[in-house]
Amino acid sequence: MAGPPGTTRSPEEIGNRIVVVRGEKVLLDGDLAQLYGVTTKRLNEQVKRNRRRFPSDFVFRLKYQDLVGLRSQNATSKGRPGKGGRRYLPLAFTEHGALMAANVLKSDRAIEVSLYVVRAFVRLREALASHKELASKLEQLEQRTAALANRHDALAADTRAQFRQVIAALRQLMSTPEPKRRPIGFVTDTEAKNSKPA
Repeated sequence: MAGPPGTTRSPEEIGNRIVVVRGEKVLLDGDLAQLYGVTTKRLNEQVKRNRRRFPSDFVFRLKYQDLVGLRSQNATSKGRPGKGGRRYLPLAFTEHGALMAANVLKSDRAIEVSLYVVRAFVRLREALASHKELASKLEQLEQRTAALANRHDALAADTRAQFRQVIAALRQLMSTPEPKRRPIGFVTDTEAKNSKPA
């Protein structure tokens, strides 16, 4: 599905910018500002001016340990506050906060892109729900297999081991892939091409 001209093109691409901080799925202020076509400073000013519209479950400021946790996941390359031109730690916007930000910015682009942002959050929720459902069904299957093995000793050890291997393989397929690592710092076109996986 194509997005507005000059913006991120799909909820999947926006979904790649969503990170988990303190158990919440959020977009950092720099990413949200870029999506909405404004500077991070302007976005944060609007949040400050409209503070009553942004309760703590809509937006919160990262702590330094949150940023360290994100860096360890290679989800962001933002520098320490006071270095690289940034005085404060980034703001993190939940789904509702991202939507409210579009409303206070009042630009056509922000309102249009906010629809893609909401769709990205919804798709992440649906994916997590389907993983939980599959995990529950696997658990039930594992319990039934164990009960069957206990009741009917005719089920050979090989067969039980095969069931365990199938369940383990399914669980491995369900695990979320490691996020793509972005290079940190300035990267030339040649270095970027050479660092792409074959």
